[in-house]
Amino acid sequence: MFKSFLFAGAAAGLALTALPASAQSIDYGSLELLFNEPVTTSATGSPQRSSQAPVDMDIISADEIRRSGATDLPTILSRVAGVDVQAWSAGHTDVGVRGYNQARSARLLVLVNGRQAYLDHYGYTAWTTLPVRLEEIRQIEVVKGPNSALFGFNAVAGVVNIITYNPKFDDESFATVRAGTGDYQELALGQTLKLGERLSARLTAGSSKEDEWDNNTGSLDRLFLDPERLTANVDAVAQLSDKVELRVEGGYASTIQTDIISTYAYAPAKYLNHSVKGTLSWDSQFGLIQASAYQNDLTVKTEIAAVPTRYENTIQVFSLQNLFKVGAQHTFRVGVEQRNNEMPTAPMPGGIISYDVMSVSGMWNWQVSDTLSLTAAARHDALDLQRQGRFPVGLPPVTNALWDRSLKETTYNLGAVWSATPSDTFRATYARGVQLPTLVDLGGLQLVAVTPTFRGAFTGNPTLDPTVVTNFGLGYSRDMPQIGGKVGIKLFAQKSEDVKGQPNGVQADSPATPISLPVYSFVNIGESEMRGFELTAEGQVADGFHWSANYVFTDIEDSADRGYNTAIRYAAFSETTPEHRANVNIGWANELWSVDTFARFEGDKSLYYNAALQPVEGHMTFAGRIARELPNGMTLAVSGQNLLDDAQRQTSGLAAERRVFMTLSKDW
Repeated sequence: MFKSFLFAGAAAGLALTALPASAQSIDYGSLELLFNEPVTTSATGSPQRSSQAPVDMDIISADEIRRSGATDLPTILSRVAGVDVQAWSAGHTDVGVRGYNQARSARLLVLVNGRQAYLDHYGYTAWTTLPVRLEEIRQIEVVKGPNSALFGFNAVAGVVNIITYNPKFDDESFATVRAGTGDYQELALGQTLKLGERLSARLTAGSSKEDEWDNNTGSLDRLFLDPERLTANVDAVAQLSDKVELRVEGGYASTIQTDIISTYAYAPAKYLNHSVKGTLSWDSQFGLIQASAYQNDLTVKTEIAAVPTRYENTIQVFSLQNLFKVGAQHTFRVGVEQRNNEMPTAPMPGGIISYDVMSVSGMWNWQVSDTLSLTAAARHDALDLQRQGRFPVGLPPVTNALWDRSLKETTYNLGAVWSATPSDTFRATYARGVQLPTLVDLGGLQLVAVTPTFRGAFTGNPTLDPTVVTNFGLGYSRDMPQIGGKVGIKLFAQKSEDVKGQPNGVQADSPATPISLPVYSFVNIGESEMRGFELTAEGQVADGFHWSANYVFTDIEDSADRGYNTAIRYAAFSETTPEHRANVNIGWANELWSVDTFARFEGDKSLYYNAALQPVEGHMTFAGRIARELPNGMTLAVSGQNLLDDAQRQTSGLAAERRVFMTLSKDW
């Protein structure tokens, strides 16, 4: 049915070919040259300089990605102020924003050109399953704080919006060969095609493999797999008429890796993920009307408590929105979205958990004057939960009727940007976000465990309430010609209510009866407050030198309801979030050579492993890249990560190993 919609959308577009001229896609490159800074359309739908966006946003450019020397997205993101990264293995990394990071963190919305890329069954992002290669990314937008009303479903802690080159405007092709220590091997190819005046496409594919870090945990060796990754991506834009455009995107990823699961135990994992999206844009007399639809299909083979587990998840999303202006100062965006999300119960089959969500949203951006803009957005989500199928023996006697439940939540974002002088900009934001329970939380998890040492059932909770997050932010930035850059400070405060606690085998949520086992589930356990500040600075000096630095302080205070302990329920965020984080980048470049160095400091914290908190001492990591430009668009580079030690303890699990790479690439 979903693919039929795509064909119907294409046919509808062909029927509109008589409309007069106008453009639908955004030429980011031309706008960056015009404004002399990165440009975003994500927050309001209209092109804006990043410094004028009504959200707390950092943009990582394609040049910064290239100079990073990184082979994965989490490493690049770790250098952004306020982004927390926990690298548990060579293939599994959890990413959070300003604390609250945890195994399979479900608080971060990750998008690729507006298409949801996080895995909806658990709500987390397996970064290796993203089908895009680093070479095809134009920019990465990192948005901090709850932004559901502006960016969409479940954007609670923040948003990572990955924008790839548009084949309509960007004639970008590449080939990359990389080899390194740890038996690292990678090959990536991308080709942009111009198929006449009205059709453009980009095809990319790549594969990589490496050795897993040494097992120093005492866990069984069979749990640790050497990471492998195979991806393919297609992005095609057809100008159906002067005012109608169709963009079709499809991605495929097959990965093998070692995962850390939500109870902080290692497990082997094999992912198969593919997606397709179609967007039809009509530049009409009523505004820019966009209809889009996408489907994500996921299969994960892993294990829970030594039980082979197969997760399957399908999500279908359809949205319709209109972006229009009233006069020169007022921009409005209104939209509706419908999504269906479904998974069979696992590891014990027999049931199917699903929900439908209907959403309506609106945004108003008022350019009060040349120096002041105000933005207000609201979104209402109505979720209807269902379950069908049987229950395994050992669970309390319940029926599927318990899942006949509706959740209705409203989120909002308010933002104000004031350019007090050409050099001084102030930004204030206030938001309410909602972390809706995942399918696993609501009953997708279904496991009965009976061993000589343990008897119990692990299951989801259909009565679980959403976590409500309210956030306030205030920022100031100043352009500094003296240093060829700018400095900034941001203050933020946040409160989370009805925090979700994970199941733990030491605290039953439903006692045993003569016909059922004790039940361990997901429950709301209390609230948490966070406050902190962020300092940033960047600049350029003579002879090609550039630098940047940031520091973030975060203080979190958890408060558990009577009868609960945050540590037991894997929600001790005050202990698992370091108070201090800092990054420094120093680089130099001329026409032939470029050198970049990166240092990151992270303060003391405690992290879970095997159901208990373990201290992790503060540490410094160091990375670097040296590159030489060769004739014919080729570049030879040597780079390295975790260079200070052969193996460095950055989490409570595997020690992160030093990796050194040599890369030969060609652009055309």
